[in-house]
Amino acid sequence: MNQKVPANKSNLPKHIAIIMDGNGRWAMQRNLPRVAGHKKGADSVREIIEACVEIGVPYLTLYAFSSENWSRPVEEVDSLMELLNFYLRKELKALHKNGVKLNFIGDRTKLAKEIAEKLVEAEDLTKNNTKLVLTIALSYGSRQEIIRAAQLAAQQTSDGKLTPEEINEQSFSKFLYTIDIPDPDLLIRTGGEQRLSNFLLWQSAYTELFFIDVLWPDFHKNNLEQAIFEFTKRERRYGNS
Repeated sequence: MNQKVPANKSNLPKHIAIIMDGNGRWAMQRNLPRVAGHKKGADSVREIIEACVEIGVPYLTLYAFSSENWSRPVEEVDSLMELLNFYLRKELKALHKNGVKLNFIGDRTKLAKEIAEKLVEAEDLTKNNTKLVLTIALSYGSRQEIIRAAQLAAQQTSDGKLTPEEINEQSFSKFLYTIDIPDPDLLIRTGGEQRLSNFLLWQSAYTELFFIDVLWPDFHKNNLEQAIFEFTKRERRYGNS
């Protein structure tokens, strides 16, 4: 069913996060190498970014590569990194022209120097754009993020810059990768699985979840609209009742 986003923008999610699952299965169903699914998935990335700009969603976060994905076969990891490199080269100018601000979260120490430099270049080029903040979770794991935040808070406590009593949800959140990003209102997972897979665990405490069987390469604007339409029908109580 094709359900349209309400004309009233006040009830739209400000921040949508997406677990882009199903690229490998999409390729296997067509007897193609897994990387073909990732390449096709890049088309969906482009479409959903454009849709968010058109609809008026100011924040979009995509789970592109998890910290656990490093354990995949070397050939697949190398292909994914090559695809990322290619995507940045091909799409960066268009993203910048369309007012998209790029932001990358995750452990960059594991990335190749060339890719790490391109991330900084992309962030610097688009830092003043305001139509959409696009965050790419790359080499990212939420448990690792929380541990890193705890270590940073502990170091500040040790240095006398922070007392244990001053550590609360607000102060702790400042040590997370997402310091300048509001918590997601809506988290979408494609591919039929129903789990968070170590993605934005802290930030998603009161996030509305939407699971869909559609594989990521087949996820289009109408599917995004369906998820947003469902979101607008839900009552968010944040544990108050």
